[in-house]
Amino acid sequence: MGRARPMLVLAVGVLVIAVLYATLVPLLRPVDDVLVDFSISRRPPSLEFPFGTDSAGRDVFVRVAQGMRISLLIAATTALCSAILGVLIGVSAGAFGGWWDRIAMRLVDAVNSLPSLLLTLLIVAMYRGSVLAIVISLVLTHWTSIARVVRSEVLALRHAEFVQAAQLRGLPRWRIIRRHFVPVAMGQALIGVVLLIPHAIWHESTLSFLGVGLPPHRASLGTLLSDAQASILLGDWWLLIFPAGVLVLVTLAVSLLGRHWQQKVQVLQEVAA
Repeated sequence: MGRARPMLVLAVGVLVIAVLYATLVPLLRPVDDVLVDFSISRRPPSLEFPFGTDSAGRDVFVRVAQGMRISLLIAATTALCSAILGVLIGVSAGAFGGWWDRIAMRLVDAVNSLPSLLLTLLIVAMYRGSVLAIVISLVLTHWTSIARVVRSEVLALRHAEFVQAAQLRGLPRWRIIRRHFVPVAMGQALIGVVLLIPHAIWHESTLSFLGVGLPPHRASLGTLLSDAQASILLGDWWLLIFPAGVLVLVTLAVSLLGRHWQQKVQVLQEVAA
């Protein structure tokens, strides 16, 4: 626990700096995505341009902030929508059981049996460049883990004495779900949101890197890495190092925070049991 505390503080600090960086830098130093200035193109990192410039003369320091902002926004929206869908299906399947539980779990198995990356590629390729298509494709492939965990928690809770007492008192099922099942599901949903964010960031970056996500001129961590793929052969190492470094740092920090929250929830559940 003593070792985990400094790492947790470091992770929170990285996330705070990343959010401030992604929010404030594009506002204070706006860069036009389609503006080209070859007089300052391919400049290495300096005091004027901390992350250097790309082949079009755009400030990479600002472009990385813009890319991280859109990547975090897509990832957070995906994680939140996936959690909502997973909680709805998981709670209803565990609470009602019967035919609905069997259908919901077969749906979960069907989605899990499909390669998630190929499914997202298929959906996004039909609506190339659409942020909404990226979010929908990621939500459709990432809600199942939350639904399965929430269902198992609800099934275990159905046999608890206080739930059976509420049923004997004649309380409506919807009231039992709201009072007893939903609070348990919310803890798992919060864990799922935090753990899905880095996963969604990597998926969005992969889609944009492959050219089926955001358009090439729009900054995201994936499009920046795709641009760096060609420039690295010309010696422009900064175009790869800085976007990749930011991507790794942010995903590691969010993952560490999610694991810590997961351990906390498990401890609280064991104490309550």
